[in-house]
Amino acid sequence: VSSSGLFLLTGIPGQEDIHLWISIPFCLMYGNSVILFSIKTDPSLHEPMYIFLSMLAVTDLGLSISTMPTILGVYLFKYREISLDACFAQLFFIHSFQFAESSILLLMAFDRFVAIRDPLRYSSTLTLPRTSMMGLVFILRGVAVVFPFPFLLKRFRYCRDNVLSHSYCLHQEVMRLACSDITVNNIYGLSVTLLTVGLDSLFIFFSYVMILKTVLSIASPVECLRALNTCVSHLCAVLLFYTPEIGLTVIHRFGKNSPPLLQVLLGYISLLIPPLMNPIVVSSSPGSGDTRNEKHGAMHSDICCILDPLPLRTLPLFHLFSLYPTPCYSSLPEASPPLQAAIQGQAMMRAA
Repeated sequence: VSSSGLFLLTGIPGQEDIHLWISIPFCLMYGNSVILFSIKTDPSLHEPMYIFLSMLAVTDLGLSISTMPTILGVYLFKYREISLDACFAQLFFIHSFQFAESSILLLMAFDRFVAIRDPLRYSSTLTLPRTSMMGLVFILRGVAVVFPFPFLLKRFRYCRDNVLSHSYCLHQEVMRLACSDITVNNIYGLSVTLLTVGLDSLFIFFSYVMILKTVLSIASPVECLRALNTCVSHLCAVLLFYTPEIGLTVIHRFGKNSPPLLQVLLGYISLLIPPLMNPIVVSSSPGSGDTRNEKHGAMHSDICCILDPLPLRTLPLFHLFSLYPTPCYSSLPEASPPLQAAIQGQAMMRAA
């Protein structure tokens, strides 16, 4: 173990004089609690898409709770010390929530795919029990793959400089401070990242390829743009999460000569930007369904109501962007008689 039994956390280099001001935005990361409260208290939001949103909010809150104590300790109180065991516990929770968030973004992409490709079977495909089970399995996957991290790190001796470059602990950074052979940790950490974050991002890509294929086969150019617009916010959330996460993983393992400030900034972006932005992203686009009934009647609006989170529009926080705006099905041409009958039948079931 380290001779002092402690690691020293670090803020942003060269910005010590404004650490107090930097800490203020970190206190704004709990907007996800508004989402959880709204979904819990409104029975109309107890649907699969909102279950995924609540899971995303829980992971973001978990990341905030895991990182805020040490971040605020460094920036507000200049308290930099953290024990080895506390550091190992913190990195366990941080990486568990990160891998869980990656999985939930994949589930959201699958939700978009089902909603756009086969909206009439959306409710029967993504039932509440099935949605909850998928979320639980993916969350447990994240915990299971991260569980060995603290034990792999605890067996090392840390006889080098015990100063970390962030105000929180990460596995890839702590293992570099060991004076032992870290080959096992390096291989295992990289393998876990590729098999979780890497595969999740690959499946998200395939989901959007299928979505694009579906949209191009059923819609005109204008309607295609409308459908793709329903996925813009989710794509932004995906890019905000995966880009710095993958970049940070590569830099920690292969970018030994990269600027230290780049590592620090990527670390903060990967952990702090998604919890800050997701409460804004998880909102409804204004006017997405205002004209659907005027032009195409209630029959087509029944398809759209599967995807349109109207109840969330009553919240003042949710007026900028949307993960789930209304797709282009509201502007489809008149449906064939069999499709009309199916839509009308589903409308009668919803009214009952």
